[in-house]
Parts: sequence; structure tokens; C-alpha cells
Amino acid sequence: MSSDLSLEAKYDGCPVLKALEEVGSRWRMSVIHVLREGDLRFNEIKRTTDANSQTLSRVLDDLEEKEYVERRVEEESPVAVYYSLTPKGEDLLSAFDEVYEWGQKWFDSENK
Repeated sequence: MSSDLSLEAKYDGCPVLKALEEVGSRWRMSVIHVLREGDLRFNEIKRTTDANSQTLSRVLDDLEEKEYVERRVEEESPVAVYYSLTPKGEDLLSAFDEVYEWGQKWFDSENK
């Protein structure tokens, strides 16, 4: 029984689990991944991720609040809103690259 407590203690506050909880939803990860392309407008992100408007709006607000994404409004006519990664969001891209390589190894080989 004491080994269960030490295992529980070991994973309490684990950075991997915290990171997955923070950005681990399909939509959050999709938006961060797509924004690696640079500044994108709402509809560009929507088309690329295939998220519905309500979901995408909620996810972008959430990512902005957590400081992974920043929102920029250009007041020229017509008004344009752009989203981009913050340094915190950009820092995740190396982890996405690792997941990409892992996916190529394990999933692309299944399709061959």
C-alpha cells in the first residue's frame, strides 16, 4: 500500500500530466499546431481545423487567457482579427515536432 502512495506522490504535480491537462484537448492542440503557420484569421483556422465556430471561439478565448495565443485587431476597413502564437505557444512547437516524428514512426508504417 505504501508503494501506491509513493507512485501517487511521484505523479502529483507531474509536468507531463500538467501540460496535457493544460493543452491536451484535440481543439487546443489543433489550433496551436495550425498557428505555427503564422498570423491567421478566424475563418482560416476554422477551415484548417474543421472546428465549428462556437468551439473555435471558445478554444481561442481559452488559449488567449492562458497566454498561448494572442489576438490582434486591425482597425482598417474592413476590420480584421488575427491570431498568432505567443512565445509560450511557440515553445510548444518543438514538442509537436516530436509527436509528429513519433506519429510518422508508428502510424504511417501501418498504412504502408
